[in-house]
Amino acid sequence: MAPSAIDPAITDVAEPRKDALSLPEPALKRLTKAGIDLSHGYPYRPARPLYLQDIYKIRNAERLHNDAGARADKSKKHLFAAATKVTDLTTHIGTEIEGIQLKDLTPEQRDELALLIAERSVVFLRNQDLSPQQQKELGEYYGEVEVHPQVPQVPGVPGVTVIWPDLQAQESPASFRRPGGASRWHSDLVHERQPAGITHLHNDTVPPVGGDTLWASGYAAYEKLSPEFRNIINGKKAVYRSAHPYLDRENPTAGPKYVERIHPLVRVHPATGWKALWVNRAMTDRIVGLDRAESDLILGYLYDVYEKNVDIQVRWKWTPGTSVLWDNRITIHNASWDYGGKHPRHGTRVTSLAETPYFDPAAPTRRQALGLLDEDKKEVLGVIDG
Repeated sequence: MAPSAIDPAITDVAEPRKDALSLPEPALKRLTKAGIDLSHGYPYRPARPLYLQDIYKIRNAERLHNDAGARADKSKKHLFAAATKVTDLTTHIGTEIEGIQLKDLTPEQRDELALLIAERSVVFLRNQDLSPQQQKELGEYYGEVEVHPQVPQVPGVPGVTVIWPDLQAQESPASFRRPGGASRWHSDLVHERQPAGITHLHNDTVPPVGGDTLWASGYAAYEKLSPEFRNIINGKKAVYRSAHPYLDRENPTAGPKYVERIHPLVRVHPATGWKALWVNRAMTDRIVGLDRAESDLILGYLYDVYEKNVDIQVRWKWTPGTSVLWDNRITIHNASWDYGGKHPRHGTRVTSLAETPYFDPAAPTRRQALGLLDEDKKEVLGVIDG
C-alpha cells in the first residue's frame, strides 16, 4: 500500500488500476512528451478517506494568501504587449487571449493574467503546448495547489487532477436525463477553509460536437439584485458543503455526512475590490440564522438569478489544446454533457486555493467601480447606500 499524497496517515485502499480504458491519442501523446510514467497504470488514485474527522484535518490551518492580481500592473502592459489579439467574448464575462504560451509567461505577465481573470472572471487560451508539470507550476504561483483526496491524479504530479469522463463513468454512469457530475451549476471546493481561487483546466482531447462549458458572473449576478435586496443579504453567511460525503467516526451508523464551512453569501475579490454573489445550487446548503423554509426561498431566488440570466454568461466551444482559467470566487460553471459520452474527452485541472472569504460593506459593485451604472437614480442611491 502506497502512502497517500495528501496525508501520510491515510493509506491507499487499492493499487492504481490498470483499466481496459485506452487513453485518447492526444492525451497519450501529451503525457508521454511530458515524461509521465504510465507503466503502473493511469491515473493515480489517492486514498479515499472514510471518516469526516480526517477530512477536516486537511488544510485546516489559516494560511497567508497574497493574491497575484492585487500586485499586477493595472494596465496589463506586459501581458497585452505579448499577445497578438485580446477579445472580450461578452460584455460582462469572458476574454480570449491569442499569441501567448502560458508556460513562457514572466512573473509580471502571470500577475497581470491573474488580474485579467479577476476582472473578466474567465480567460481562454487556445493552442497551448503545456505539460501537467508546467500547469502545476503555474498553479503554485497563484496559491497553494489543492490535492483532492477523492479524485484521480496524474501519476507523479499530485494536485493535477485528471478530468476524463469515460473514467468517471465507470463508477457513476451518466445519462441524458441524469448527466450528473460537473453538468450542473457549481463552484469548486467551497467547503475548504480557504476555498478555490483560480482553476486552470487544459483539455487535450475534446469531442467534435458538444461538450461546451458555461460560466456565469458573480459580479453581474449581484448587480441583478435590487439595491434593497442586496442590503438584505449583505453580511449574511451560509453553510457550504463538500461534494463528497464521509462517515462520522464517532457515529458511523448515522450515515454519510458532508464537510461544512461557513462563508459569506456576498464576498469581495481582493484584486478588484468588487462585490460578487457567492452561492451555487450544488453546494450552498442554508443561510445561517434563518429557518430552513426562509433560507430555501432566498437561496432558490439567488440560484435562479445566477443561472437564468443569459446576458451574464459565456459559453465556450473547446478545441484540442485549449487552456481555460477562471476564478471560483466570482463565478459558477457548468459542463455540458450534450455529446453523451460518445466521443473521448480528457484534460488536466489544477486549482489554486485562495484567501478566507470576506465581505466589506464599503466595497463597490463592478459597474459602480467602472462607472457603468444605469441612468436610474434609485439604483444609484441604493448602491451607494449598500
